[in-house]
Amino acid sequence: MDTLIRPIPAPGTDTAKASANKAIFTDSAYIPNSKLPHSPRKAALYSAVFPGLGQAYNKEYWKMPLVYAAIGTCTYFFIDNMNTYKIFRDAYRLRQDGNPDTNDTNKLTVGLDAESIKIYRDQFRQYVDYSVLFFILAYGLNIVDATVFAHLRNFDMSDDLSMRISPTLINNRTLGIGVNISIGGKKARGSRYFAGR
Repeated sequence: MDTLIRPIPAPGTDTAKASANKAIFTDSAYIPNSKLPHSPRKAALYSAVFPGLGQAYNKEYWKMPLVYAAIGTCTYFFIDNMNTYKIFRDAYRLRQDGNPDTNDTNKLTVGLDAESIKIYRDQFRQYVDYSVLFFILAYGLNIVDATVFAHLRNFDMSDDLSMRISPTLINNRTLGIGVNISIGGKKARGSRYFAGR
């Protein structure tokens, strides 16, 4: 059952102003009147449905040609290797059928014996498998890229974040490494972490 939460005005405030508040309270959660946040889940779904669409959702349009080049190259090599594999497969079958009247007329296989054709057939079958593997990797990398950059879209990259690593003496006796992490610029005090013996 949905609950309605009414804000309780602070003592001494005007209740007319509090009732004029336009904030929406439903399901025990406050929903501000602002734009929805950037969703990594949507970016991953868009990239999974159609490669490059997640990059477009992240407004990283320059990555879309890279995605299409990677997937297109893998597709081209898959088709080319599959066609060559079929040529050597059919030529090997013709050599093994035992009928002297069947002749192989393909330029790739004329003059090769059955054992050489079998080696080429197996080699191109392996190339087909590699093409499929690289296609899956490119497709998965497309999804991972869209998801990671959607997560990092709201990451604070201001000058207020800094990290410094320097040698430090711990308790004036032991040499160690000090890491100074500052958040908030010069005014904020950073936390210090020491590593040593």
